[in-house]
Amino acid sequence: MRYKIREILLVSSIYDNYLFEEDGRLYELIREEYQNLNLSQAPEITHVTTGEEALELLATNEYSFDLIITTLHIEDMHVIKFAQMVRQSGVNLPIILLAYDNRERKDLVMNYDTSIFERIFIWNGDYHLLIGIIKYVEDRYNIESDTKNIGVQSIILVEDNVKFYSSYLPIIYTEIFKQSQRLLEEGVNLTHKFLRMRARPKILLCTNYEEAWSYYEKYQEFILGIILDINFKHHGVKDPEAGIKFAKNVKAHHDDIPILLQSSDLSFKGKAAQVGASFLHKNSQRLLHDLREFMLENFGFGDFIFQTSDGRRVGRASNLDELEEALEKIPEESLAYHAQRNHFSKWLKARTEFWLAHKLRPHKVSDFPSVNDLRIHLIKSLREYKELQRRGVTIDFSKENFDPKNSFARIGGGSLGGKARGLGFINTLITNYEISRKFEGVEISVPSAVVIGTEVFDQFLQMNNLETFAYQENDDLTITQRFIDAEKFPEEIVAKLYDFLELVNTPLAVRSSSLLEDSQFQPFAGVYETYMIPNSNPDIRVRLDELLQSIKSVYASTFHKKAKDYLKATSYRLEEEKMAVIVQKLVGSKHGNRFYPDFAGVAKSYNFYPVSPQKSEDGIALVALGLGKTVVEGGNTVRFCPKYPRHLMQFFSTKETLKNAQQDFYALELNGKLSHHPESIDDPLVKKYDLIESEKDGTLFSVGSTYSNENKSVYDGLSRDGIRVVTFAPVLKHQIFPLPEILDLLLDLGAWGMGTPVEIEFAVNLNVPHGQPREFAMLQMRPMVLSRELDELRIVDIDEKDLICQSNQVLGNGAINGIYDIVFVDIEKFDRAKSKEVAQEVSKFNELMLKEKRPYLLIGVGRWGSLDPWLGIPVTWDQIAGASVIVEAGFKDFQVTPSQGSHFFQNLTSFRVGYFTVNSIDHLGFIDWEWLKSQPKRNEMNFTKHLRFDKQIAVRINGHENKGIIIKPGVDISET
Repeated sequence: MRYKIREILLVSSIYDNYLFEEDGRLYELIREEYQNLNLSQAPEITHVTTGEEALELLATNEYSFDLIITTLHIEDMHVIKFAQMVRQSGVNLPIILLAYDNRERKDLVMNYDTSIFERIFIWNGDYHLLIGIIKYVEDRYNIESDTKNIGVQSIILVEDNVKFYSSYLPIIYTEIFKQSQRLLEEGVNLTHKFLRMRARPKILLCTNYEEAWSYYEKYQEFILGIILDINFKHHGVKDPEAGIKFAKNVKAHHDDIPILLQSSDLSFKGKAAQVGASFLHKNSQRLLHDLREFMLENFGFGDFIFQTSDGRRVGRASNLDELEEALEKIPEESLAYHAQRNHFSKWLKARTEFWLAHKLRPHKVSDFPSVNDLRIHLIKSLREYKELQRRGVTIDFSKENFDPKNSFARIGGGSLGGKARGLGFINTLITNYEISRKFEGVEISVPSAVVIGTEVFDQFLQMNNLETFAYQENDDLTITQRFIDAEKFPEEIVAKLYDFLELVNTPLAVRSSSLLEDSQFQPFAGVYETYMIPNSNPDIRVRLDELLQSIKSVYASTFHKKAKDYLKATSYRLEEEKMAVIVQKLVGSKHGNRFYPDFAGVAKSYNFYPVSPQKSEDGIALVALGLGKTVVEGGNTVRFCPKYPRHLMQFFSTKETLKNAQQDFYALELNGKLSHHPESIDDPLVKKYDLIESEKDGTLFSVGSTYSNENKSVYDGLSRDGIRVVTFAPVLKHQIFPLPEILDLLLDLGAWGMGTPVEIEFAVNLNVPHGQPREFAMLQMRPMVLSRELDELRIVDIDEKDLICQSNQVLGNGAINGIYDIVFVDIEKFDRAKSKEVAQEVSKFNELMLKEKRPYLLIGVGRWGSLDPWLGIPVTWDQIAGASVIVEAGFKDFQVTPSQGSHFFQNLTSFRVGYFTVNSIDHLGFIDWEWLKSQPKRNEMNFTKHLRFDKQIAVRINGHENKGIIIKPGVDISET
């Protein structure tokens, strides 16, 4: 997850704070500056005057600080003692020391060990320093992942004089932000602009030779420039020519990296020139102005100025179009001059055009027969890059500009909806950061699609007078049938869909993309319908009719009971929801009368149930043979961590392998036809098949293993006789496809791009023509919802007799109060063969609780939201949306692995529902079933009971340790 400073704890005396704020507008100025520079939300600053207050705030869970800034003057203790006490309390946040006077700072450094501070700065009254400090700390923490993921550039600043670097840092950052702002105007859409701001160069502030050289060695291919003092420590002692030596060594490796040497001794100017560096006099009255000018001229922050070797200017370019135009006209002398010095690549890197910069950097004039051949190559590369840029964005659909292999286009006005926005964002990431062919023999892409905007949805409802009917009708099939029967559809949209079908005749997925879908706080995951169609009839009018019927069916799902019930648990009204529709090429291959990918899955950058050595931040993936329906609806899948792909806990024994392995798969039936009078709202053409069919198709080979009854063992592959099971051993153990590596990269990149943990859906097709790359398709990316302050909640010991439930596998964090009702499934009466009846009973109680607006505790047996009714209770989210806390208990005879791959879990985390998993067999937690059964019942059905209490049930969850307790009503918890 990307490190972001959102909360700052400022510790200083009242007087220091007064100096800090000056006219009381400091925070306002910072917010204005963040807004003007298109930065993300400005951090909040909490000010305290004593170390004791600061330590108290750091110990509570009300605040979640990211950075501590302290001045030399704290009312109740010495600043060194304060910093030591922070560390002793277990807080590892960076601590910045701000001094107001250089003499005071020198006294402190002379008499104390100040290494406990991340860095010391001198406050000069300029609020830009605070922005510089914030960005400096963020850069230190993000440099590795941002360089690895997208190749951001860095500027190394070596300066051991605190006064100078306190002045330099704000100037360098300000110029970087201004450069980014200039580039925003050229962004092809909002997403592109957002990414350009995120990809600005980093500043790496160093105070000695070894620290700077370490950064240079690690990131030398990504260094935009270097600014050096001359006299600083080398091997622990001051070296009066350390900067000269550093510059000389860099130039020996990369002579095109611009270097600025600065000193108060003018005699070094000649030595700087000898090593090919520029020089700045520290005593100059225009020092900061000269520094700014150097950056504009040498770091590529301004226009590209074409000149000849004698300094004569012959052209100028401020963007890529002007650069292409100038390249066609400038004299050969100027072209050769800039190419020899790598000026084109440098300018492009500063503009975050990394792909093009990387392509141009290795080429020299001598690589080409003539300067004119170089000119042709440069212009061709520019045009190719601009074409690639257009690929990564959402275009308006036309038959002439749509590429059936790689295009993402809109049809109609209005919004694209949440899911389509996520796909557009992925498309941009893949294009801008050269992800497509990052892995040999694999192409990573977003399948070509058109998105029908929300205005078409509004037009369709109005043309057919469907609004009042759709709001009032409660039967899903009746709504769907009425929408299918609606005769009118906007003619211009029908014409464009006809054009689309003339270009695309492969199977299609018709997917919802509502306004609210895949938002960060209410993702509406799995609430609306998706339909798949073969799109193979020789008569294009039949294909168009099936496509329109599928679009209408998706529209109808906006008004299904599931959607209406879901909205009741949110702050939205149904009339605020509008539906866009994605029509996308289905990923996979034809196998007889079936079409499906080799495998599909879901991956998350945050794992709610890590098992050592995994950490939550390492992520989790769930994969299954065939279409992704198995995964998103909670069927049997293979769960693995991309960083530890061989660590498969669900297959730790032969018995567990047979119990947990996938035994069937989903595929699209190619010979099926859509009925104008469907029998249900489910996708009629997606069918379930036995694994034996997969083996006949040749797709089981990539994911299968064999259970030998002869020696009771599971063997990788299909070479033996025996029972076939899906284990993904060929992929995860024998590495026939780099799935873990691809997921690790995409999760990192997605989390970086969205600024929050993400969940992605994907599909893989290995059955490609000889010589073609295998296909990894990104189908969706949505932000995950994590409580921003995963603050640790202390759970004191409470006697077990006072607890309803205790678990060490808990999702959520904090205190949940205000619960007076319990709905529970009686473990003694529960029958797995009747789990669908149990789901209906739970749904009725949930409807009652929602109507009364009473949050409740829900306790059940087996996996909630399971696709397989034999593994748990097959509820959909809308059937339990009123529960504030949910408990999942194991069966009496065996345990079921908790599912994280389903839409169910995405909604669970979005609504901040506490989720307890109790494994009684392994004695990991407990439920007091006897107490539950002994309480007076308010209502009872065949399998389910409802209890109501006068006193509240309290819930406490420690999100750091995944521990939680549910406390019986009336128990005193004042100490918790």
